[in-house]
Amino acid sequence: MRRITFTVYPGTSVIALAALTVFETANMFSDEAPYEFRFVSEAGGAVRTSLGMQLQTERFRVEPGDILLIGGGTTSRKPPSPALLDFVQAAAKTHRRVAAICTGAFVLAEAGLLDGRRATTHWMHARELQKRFPNAKIDEDRIFMNDGPLWTSAGMSAGIDLALALVEDDLGAEIAKSVARKLVLYHRRGGGQSQFSTLLELSPKSDRIQTALAYAREHLHAPLSVPQLAEAAHLSPRQFSRAFRAETGQSPAKAIEKLRVEAARALMEQSRHPIDVVAQQTGFSDRDQMRRAFLRAFGQPPQTLRRNARAFGPPSAG
Repeated sequence: MRRITFTVYPGTSVIALAALTVFETANMFSDEAPYEFRFVSEAGGAVRTSLGMQLQTERFRVEPGDILLIGGGTTSRKPPSPALLDFVQAAAKTHRRVAAICTGAFVLAEAGLLDGRRATTHWMHARELQKRFPNAKIDEDRIFMNDGPLWTSAGMSAGIDLALALVEDDLGAEIAKSVARKLVLYHRRGGGQSQFSTLLELSPKSDRIQTALAYAREHLHAPLSVPQLAEAAHLSPRQFSRAFRAETGQSPAKAIEKLRVEAARALMEQSRHPIDVVAQQTGFSDRDQMRRAFLRAFGQPPQTLRRNARAFGPPSAG
């Protein structure tokens, strides 16, 4: 049995509890539930969360466990209490892994657990975290990161991706996939995936344009012409081009390039595929075309982004 100690403090965000649902669901796929939960706080009893609802807890008591989990909240604005820091420092020594969701990373940093470690947090708070704790190595563009026993995630929903990665680390990829399917998740995002999404940026309003973009993302390896995309959207090419630009503010060609670059970057950072293979799999005509697209998007060539990613180490390695 793997005990998860969920650490609660006033203002803890309710959405952090969504990560626990991943472990709860993993329990459904085993005859003997692999996870149990313990909720702790400084004073014990009911603790008021960010939404005003109260979460029942027991008083801080250091016991052995598997995962010490700290949710985000208002921590970046209000320093954690000395009692919370003392507990986290002591409990980190009795738990196999320590994980923080979103601004929960500030608690780890205040406790000294991020010194010399690679970590991430929500992009809105990443630079503040780096400035306040210069001994940490903060990557503001990761969904989640793993540095030895320390796990951190970006914004609140990324806590679900972090939890799925922990389940995969414990129980294997098939169980993690089953949990994601049970939770009706489109897919489990890898830790190296950017916090910024091209589809979110484009944010098309109509189902037809959304369908065309979804089709494009699933067929990036193939040539994608306006007539093909228009057919997927059930529009004429002229109607499609006009509607696409009106809804996204971009031409179809520019949007497709952004989707290709996003997919190519993920492959560059998370795989060892040669650049020519990455270019082919993401629909670029050759490595030179992909290099030019990377320079437009990131101001850096693919090789540099790969080197930088490797300098941070595998984002989901145990």
